[in-house]
Amino acid sequence: MNAVEAPVKKSETKSREKTDKPWQVVVLDDPVNLMEYVSRVLIQIFGFSKEKAHTLMIAVHQQGRAIVWNGDREKGEMYVNQLHSAQLNATLEKAE
Repeated sequence: MNAVEAPVKKSETKSREKTDKPWQVVVLDDPVNLMEYVSRVLIQIFGFSKEKAHTLMIAVHQQGRAIVWNGDREKGEMYVNQLHSAQLNATLEKAE
């Protein structure tokens, strides 16, 4: 009778570079929401000053998108959900 060896379990840990890379919340331009509303939502969700919210809103309007937050994935998903609840178009992307 042949002995059967136990299978060797490979490590499933990803490299620190991949797991430590931050995520970014990106607000995308849309033809529906007024610029003032976008600024107000950014202040409400992220606690930005009026000036910072206005600067980000202008970037969204002129460039079509703006990175509004960087950090870990779980919190980023929460922010994207809050932005969607406020009817803003937003995505969560891995930072480069």
